[in-house]
Amino acid sequence: MAEVEIGIGKSGRRAYGFDDIAIVPSRRTRDPEDVDISWEIDAFRFELPLMGSAMDGVISPATAIEIGRLGGVGVLNLEGLWCRYEDPEPLLEEIAELPAEKATLRMQEIYLEPLKPELIAPRIRQIKDAGVISCASVTPQRTAAWAKEILAAELDLLVIQGTVVSAEHVSKTVEPLNLKRFVRELDIPVIVGGCASYQAALHLMRTGAAGVLVGVGPGNACTSRGVLGIGVPQATAIADAKGARMRHLDETGVYCHVIADGGMSTGGDIAKAIACGADAVMIGSPLAAAQEAPGRGYHWGMATFHPTLPRGARVQSGTRGSLEEILVGPARENDGRVNLFGALRTSMATCGYQTVKEFQKAEVMVAPALQTEGKQLQRAQGIGMGA
Repeated sequence: MAEVEIGIGKSGRRAYGFDDIAIVPSRRTRDPEDVDISWEIDAFRFELPLMGSAMDGVISPATAIEIGRLGGVGVLNLEGLWCRYEDPEPLLEEIAELPAEKATLRMQEIYLEPLKPELIAPRIRQIKDAGVISCASVTPQRTAAWAKEILAAELDLLVIQGTVVSAEHVSKTVEPLNLKRFVRELDIPVIVGGCASYQAALHLMRTGAAGVLVGVGPGNACTSRGVLGIGVPQATAIADAKGARMRHLDETGVYCHVIADGGMSTGGDIAKAIACGADAVMIGSPLAAAQEAPGRGYHWGMATFHPTLPRGARVQSGTRGSLEEILVGPARENDGRVNLFGALRTSMATCGYQTVKEFQKAEVMVAPALQTEGKQLQRAQGIGMGA
């Protein structure tokens, strides 16, 4: 791909986000009822290609159970409030009521409470006992230390997650996690991330991970792009990871799943993520707007409460409906933020694709006018695509 000259001493590739591209309908259309949007990873099959983001304002044991019932999987953050407090509900209520100017400082204080590994098993068992697939996340720094508790709780899927996770972490002060050895020796499938480039995705795939999370800083609650200046727009990041997946498949014969993590607010965003190459999506802010969400209309990223360098914000998502309505409808709004996976199904049918893997082959084009062309009245009235 041609590079753009930034200056005499530096050039770079042009990258694209979801708002920059459009999916091109093909010569064929399908009945939406004939479309299959299910997703499989390792031994697990999900009716929805959905992972609920590991945010305390989004996923509690109760919402993980409901998402599982609806066909997706919720990822519980084992380093969040649910493994710091026996009953975090009063604190979640307090966080939702904080004035904006005091939210970050007070959250830093709340999250200073030490983590309690003895809470891991009860939280995981609560999800498993409800008959749904259990999934939880930890950072690389705590992965090895907590492996015993995680395995004892019989977790189904483990996510090793950070702002950026690499297969070659270097440290002069602590022994870094040997990601490749850990993943290959663990008895349960592991998803790792985030990453945002071809090389980083390929190296994570070579650890033996079942899937990689693609996304550095695109989420509504994340400020990493401002604080650290890092990140890649999601359409390009996913397409690069798709290229890494193809090379890894050629090298090993093993298919490693690509999960788009962040930056998706509407059904159209989810459809574009899959058309760019994702097998599934990890979303947070759309689920935070559910009536059942523990954040009570707010959500915040995993780095929001960092004690010295917060890289997230508590943002207000409001309440749009139940989890069921947000995921599978029916929608009573016209802005694409409700019935997300009904929209995916309809997008696939309109473009003539029957399965998620087929939809990854859809033609896309750079379309800077997609959000504005012919929408003057909507923009002027603040409705629909102009809201």
